[in-house]
Amino acid sequence: MGYKLGSINNRAILINDNDYFDIETISNGEVSSNSIEALASSEKLSILNSKLDEFKPNGSLNDVSLDPPIVPNNVFAVGLNYKAHAEESNMEIPQFPLIFTRLSTCLSGPSSNIEMKSDLVDYEAELVFVIGKGGKDISKENAWDHVAGLTVGQDISDRAVQFHATPPQFSLGKSFDTFGPIGPYIVSTDELKNKESLKIECWVNDEKRQDSNTDDLIFDIPYLISYISEFITLNVGDLIFTGTPAGVGGTQGKFLKDGDILKTSIEGIGTLENKCVKVKEHSNADHLPEFIKSRIPSDED
Repeated sequence: MGYKLGSINNRAILINDNDYFDIETISNGEVSSNSIEALASSEKLSILNSKLDEFKPNGSLNDVSLDPPIVPNNVFAVGLNYKAHAEESNMEIPQFPLIFTRLSTCLSGPSSNIEMKSDLVDYEAELVFVIGKGGKDISKENAWDHVAGLTVGQDISDRAVQFHATPPQFSLGKSFDTFGPIGPYIVSTDELKNKESLKIECWVNDEKRQDSNTDDLIFDIPYLISYISEFITLNVGDLIFTGTPAGVGGTQGKFLKDGDILKTSIEGIGTLENKCVKVKEHSNADHLPEFIKSRIPSDED
């Protein structure tokens, strides 16, 4: 039996319907309140989850704000991993995954504000997977055994920072504080009917901007695990953002604005809902490539 793992006030919780249970409390201290340490005890999590009816809930999700379900040391991400997104960006389909890192300090909760410092901030709905069993040189055939679960993510990008360097750099422009909302919880793969084919959607206010399915990934989760672990030892809790489908704002001139509500949903996992807040102006578009400049709305638009 699977589980849904979340976090409140930096304490790991299990979730049943709309109730939550403090893991350390219901396990009598056998399972840690730290989410990474709890994931290392996945068999105990499954056993606890099967017995939740025996425990009194600590409270209702309606009355709390969830933290990001996990904050590990390592956060990896993949660029151009949906064919349609590569095409809308006028980029060739990659032969190998474009892997970059994001700082874990960018991670925020499923209802946290996104704090923007320019008018060129973009959204990217993403499926995120969480490593449950670490390893090196993991085969594609065994890769799913190393996945603790899946969660919803947003790879928020300040395009001005991403593209003002030559060549462009990804990590800084995608690692601002608050630029990595994830959650609302980690869903173990055995809770999902088809973990390799999940509907993924993104709205800005009431306008649907992205509508796709994770079966359109160029490099699927087993491939990514095998590829990354060839070079880097994966550890319990590591997060991998798998890339975004077509429909990002930068290709349409539809960047995020102060007050926008960004909603991101993945079938069987859950929904993020984040308010966009302009906190400061920090950059300009002087050194942006033409394909971004041409999509920046003018004051008359």
